[in-house]
Amino acid sequence: MRPEHLATPEALDSFLRGFEQGTLAKSEWTHGAHVAAAAYYLFDSDFATVLPLMRARISAFNLSVGGANTATSGYHETLTHFWLLIVAELLRQRQPASRLEAAQQAVQVFGQARALHTLYYSGDLVNDSAARSQWREPDLLPLPENRTEDRAENQAEAQA
Repeated sequence: MRPEHLATPEALDSFLRGFEQGTLAKSEWTHGAHVAAAAYYLFDSDFATVLPLMRARISAFNLSVGGANTATSGYHETLTHFWLLIVAELLRQRQPASRLEAAQQAVQVFGQARALHTLYYSGDLVNDSAARSQWREPDLLPLPENRTEDRAENQAEAQA
């Protein structure tokens, strides 16, 4: 994610509008951009609201840039779910004062941590087409314990 997208609230809003409207360049939709979007939406909302929003917007964006959402490419439910939980926990701990600060902190902490999920998931699980279409719990390390009750609710919501 380019630093100028995180320079001001207006720049961040413009970046997210491009994502939402499908006008953002495909090359701009990086892991850091995913993390920033998660923080942006989670700042004043909750996981149960943001998950279906991110699911719809990522899927639509993929199509807008000529991609597809299939059993082997495009939207990935388990990774989206995982990253939303991880970013939500960061925001809960840090309590940023604004959407911009939330996005800045998320990108600072996780923007280069694209492979973080490999601490929690084996390649076999995350590469399985079932994990792309529905939430799977990690098979290597559990997610942070302080969100156990929320995870159970989130899993039920994701499967509904």
